[in-house]
Amino acid sequence: MDLLGLIKELGVIAAIAIAVLLFVLVVVLYLVLKLRWVIARIQSRLGPNRTGPWGVAQTVADALKLFQKEDIIPCGADRWLFTIAPAIVFVPAYLVYVVIPFGEGLTARSLNVGAIYISAISSIGVIGIIVAGWASNNKWSLLGAFRGASQLIAYEVPIILALAAPILITGTLDLDKIVQAQAGGFWRWNIFQGLPMLPLAFLILLIAGLAEINVAPFDIMEAESELVAGFNTEYSGMKFALFFLAEFAASFTLSAIIVTLFLGGYQPPLHVLGAQITAKLFGVIPLFSLISLFWFLFKCWVVVLGIMWIRSTLPRVRMDQLMNLSWKALIPAGLVNLLLTGAYVAFWMAK
Repeated sequence: MDLLGLIKELGVIAAIAIAVLLFVLVVVLYLVLKLRWVIARIQSRLGPNRTGPWGVAQTVADALKLFQKEDIIPCGADRWLFTIAPAIVFVPAYLVYVVIPFGEGLTARSLNVGAIYISAISSIGVIGIIVAGWASNNKWSLLGAFRGASQLIAYEVPIILALAAPILITGTLDLDKIVQAQAGGFWRWNIFQGLPMLPLAFLILLIAGLAEINVAPFDIMEAESELVAGFNTEYSGMKFALFFLAEFAASFTLSAIIVTLFLGGYQPPLHVLGAQITAKLFGVIPLFSLISLFWFLFKCWVVVLGIMWIRSTLPRVRMDQLMNLSWKALIPAGLVNLLLTGAYVAFWMAK
């Protein structure tokens, strides 16, 4: 490749990276505001209604406040590790979007091992949590980090077992091909296939995913009543904002993974609603790609609303209940489900 071609390739990569980052930032701003509205409506309280029309500028004001806060590093903390820990947590939440198919031809980088990439990248965040707790030189932060690590490690196992079920049914690790295999109507989506194995895998992924992204009723890492704030107690300003950003980005990431693997991805519920349109927007982006992007984002929005509903309704579980749910319920159920799925593929689909 000549120098001009290399510069062009790097420019395309940089443009994709910036576009994904801007998308994550916009999604997080919207999710924070939407969560407040949903919780207020469910719990009969007032949500944001002062800053901007209907309170829509509240999250922007919060972001500006965090940006202006003083960056404090505790005495005795490991300054280098304390500084890079938020990035270690945020970067994996950002890199997952590289392989997510947002629409027809709207995948940043299509990999033939996309499912493995997601599980591998998502596992890096636990390192940042432990580093943040240890580098803070605070016993409560360290305790929160240990609790967080045990929670994340315990729930990564059922997540992988749940991911394996649709992969076995479709026969590929490529997320684009998994979405394409669900084309033709909502009855072809994976959640309605391989009964009852894939619906059970969907339920396991949803429950374990809620624990993995640290939201109620599984927000043990930030249990204020006993940990003050958890592993990020000593963080302030933009360092704290990165932890906050990663947590809400992970909520959309979980929704995107669920939609991709079980709810048809960017495929419309009826074939007629996703008819091919050859026209292009500004002569560059096919309109059909924008239609498929709409269906993907709409499905993610519905799943996110479900997550917010759960988050605003159920009380926090105890630590022992959290661990028992994974090791004594989800993992055995996932193993049995994976065995049944393998038998279904080997003996039923092979006919």
